[in-house]
Amino acid sequence: MSNLIKGETGEWEIVIGMEVHAQVISESKLFSGAATAFGAEPNSQVSLVDAAMPGMLPVINEAAVRQAVKTGLGLQAKINLRSIFDRKNYFYPDLPAGYQISQYQHPIVGTGSLTIELADGSSREIGITRLHLEQDAGKSLHDQSPSSTYIDLNRAGVALMEIVSEPDLRSSEEAGAYLAKMRSILRYLGTCDGNMEEGSMRADVNVSVRKPGGPLGTRCEIKNVNSVRFVKQAIEYEARRQIELIEGGGKVDQETRLFDTGRGVTRSMRSKEEAHDYRYFPDPDLVPLVLAPEFVERLKEELPELPDTKKQRFVRELGLSPYDAEVLVAEKESADFFEAVAKGRDAKTAANWVTGEYFAALNRAGATIAEFPVSAEKLGELIDLVADGTLSNRLAKDVFEGMAETGKSAAEIVAERGLKQVSDTGAIEAAIDKVIAANADKVAEYRAGKDKLYGFFVGQVMKAMGGKANPQALNDLLKRKLSA
Repeated sequence: MSNLIKGETGEWEIVIGMEVHAQVISESKLFSGAATAFGAEPNSQVSLVDAAMPGMLPVINEAAVRQAVKTGLGLQAKINLRSIFDRKNYFYPDLPAGYQISQYQHPIVGTGSLTIELADGSSREIGITRLHLEQDAGKSLHDQSPSSTYIDLNRAGVALMEIVSEPDLRSSEEAGAYLAKMRSILRYLGTCDGNMEEGSMRADVNVSVRKPGGPLGTRCEIKNVNSVRFVKQAIEYEARRQIELIEGGGKVDQETRLFDTGRGVTRSMRSKEEAHDYRYFPDPDLVPLVLAPEFVERLKEELPELPDTKKQRFVRELGLSPYDAEVLVAEKESADFFEAVAKGRDAKTAANWVTGEYFAALNRAGATIAEFPVSAEKLGELIDLVADGTLSNRLAKDVFEGMAETGKSAAEIVAERGLKQVSDTGAIEAAIDKVIAANADKVAEYRAGKDKLYGFFVGQVMKAMGGKANPQALNDLLKRKLSA
C-alpha cells in the first residue's frame, strides 16, 4: 500500500517523527515528595521545591528512575548507566524556576525500537532515538476569568518520560499505530496509565513533506495532541497544508503549531526553538545519575510478558489467528480476561466469544472489563453449557444478553427462562412431522430439487420449538425425513 500523497506537481512523501510525553506512575514527583493524584484542588499538591522557593534543592525519586529503566527495557533500548540532568531554560508563567530540569545529551535511555502492525497485515520497525526523564510544567487556566490567567502548579514537577522516535513514520496510519502500540506497552509495564484524556500521555508530532527519495523538508511540530484520532487528523491536515504551500510557490517555516480539534486544522503557535535557544547546561544541584548493572538486571527479570511476545504465544500455543491475537493483546486487561476464559477450554471458542459478543456488549455499555457484570468465570461457564449440549450457540447468545443485563450466571438465566436445549429426539421428530405435514407443497418442491428450501424447514422447526432444538439432532432427523 502506497503512503504517497498526490499533489498538483506529482506525488509527495510525509516524514513523521513523534515525541511522546508519558507521565510516570509514581506516588510523588520527580524531585520532591509532593503527591501526584489527578483531580486534586488547584495548588494543593505543591512543595517548596515545585514552587522554586529560594534554597530548595531537588532530590531524585528512585521510583521514577525504576519506571524509566523498565520502559527502556520494554522498548528493547540501551540503558545508559550514567546520565545527566540539565537545566532547559525558558520563561513561562507555569514554570516557577524559569527552567525545566530535563536531560539532553546524556539521557537515561538510548536507542531502541518498536514494531507496529498495520491494517493490511504488514508490520514495520520504528526506531526510538532516546527516552529521557524530565519535570512537567504547571498548567495555565485561561477559562476561569475573563481578564486573568490562573496558574495551577499541581502538575509542576511531576515525572515525565519523553520518548523520541526516529523520523521513520510515513503516514497518519503508521503514526496512529505507533502511538497506540506505545500506549499498550507502557500500560503492560505499569509505567504510565496512558490516560490521554487526563493528559498523562500526550504527543508532539513533527511533520514534513518531500518528493520521494528527496532531501528532508522543513518540519513543523504539532504540540500536545491528546488522542490517536487527533494525531491522525492533525498529520493529514498538516501534510496537505505544506504540500499546497510549496506547490503555490511558498515555503514552509519551521514552527510550533497547535491542532484545533473543533475545526480539524493546525494553526501557528510560535517559531520553532532549537536546542541552543534553551541554553542547556548540567544542573549544578544534581550529581550525575549512576546505575549499577545489577539494578538494571533485576528490573529486566521483573518485566511482564509484553504484547508482541504474548501475541506470538497465543498464535503458536493456542492456535489463534494473528488477527484475533492482535485484538486480544492490545490491552493487558483484555489479554488477562481472555486467558482466564480460555483456561481449560477450547481457546478458539473462547476467543470468538471474547472478541465477538463480549467486546460488542462492552462497547454498547461503555464499560471497562472491571465494571462489566459478566466476569471471566461467568463467561467460561456459559461456554461450558454450549460444549456439553445444554445450550445451542443461538440460545447461548440470548443467555449472554440476560447475563449482561442482570449480572446473573448462565445457569440461573437458563433455569429462570427455561432455555435448556432440547436433545430429546422424540420431541424434535414430532415437531418435524408437524412442519412437514403443514407444508406438503414445499416438501414436494424440495424433493424435486429445490435444495434452498432446507433452511426454511430448519427455521420452522426451530420456531415451533422456541429455538431450543439441538441443531445436530434436528439436522440429522430432518434430512432423513425429507429424503424419505
